[in-house]
Amino acid sequence: MNNVRTVSDTKRAFYTLHTRPINSIYRRVVDELMVEMHLLSVNADYRYDPVYGLGVVTAFDRFMQGYRPDADKPAIFDALCRSIETDPQRYRQDAEQLQSEAVSWTSEKFLDQVRHLSEAPTDGIFGALRSVADNPKFKYSRLFAIGLYTLLEIMDPDLLKDEKQRNEALQTVSEALKLSADKMQKDLELYRSNLEKVAQARIVMEDILKADRKKKEERAKAKDAMTTPPTSSPETT
Repeated sequence: MNNVRTVSDTKRAFYTLHTRPINSIYRRVVDELMVEMHLLSVNADYRYDPVYGLGVVTAFDRFMQGYRPDADKPAIFDALCRSIETDPQRYRQDAEQLQSEAVSWTSEKFLDQVRHLSEAPTDGIFGALRSVADNPKFKYSRLFAIGLYTLLEIMDPDLLKDEKQRNEALQTVSEALKLSADKMQKDLELYRSNLEKVAQARIVMEDILKADRKKKEERAKAKDAMTTPPTSSPETT
């Protein structure tokens, strides 16, 4: 009998792989992403797919923007993937491949092809989407929705800025993939909202750091002024 890994097992593995402390405002981001990926990985119906991989990469990169030191981010991502016993390189490679393919599509042509998914190519983006549509036990996740959203964002950023067009596009994709449009839209609304909150928290943190640096500089100048002897004026004859 195989023992199913617990969240504690995954967290222990992560902090064994990545031993450096994680900045406070990003710690929750990493923990929530880790738990979400863990719960999916131990689900009996879960099967890795490239769109999910793109969602993981996008979520990590967007939420970790501004992290310092920047050089730690690849190590954190690697530890995140390896803690759930997956290959981080696979996520990155699949994400890059789908992104490079999405650049060559307009949203209009993409959605038209999605409406006729059974006639679409069997590789690349459409191969991944057909695998989802053909799998009655497909395990939907927020990260998969983020992957789809990222593809649409690359193809037509303006479409996603318009709520009506955005919801219509998500409705088209969800129907083709036999997924809940309402669930997808709610997950993506939360995703956009959380991105804004993290961006605001980052601005606040940067302002605090700037103010702290300014105070330190002012204290250093005041200290120098106190310790530097005054220059004596030349004697008059």
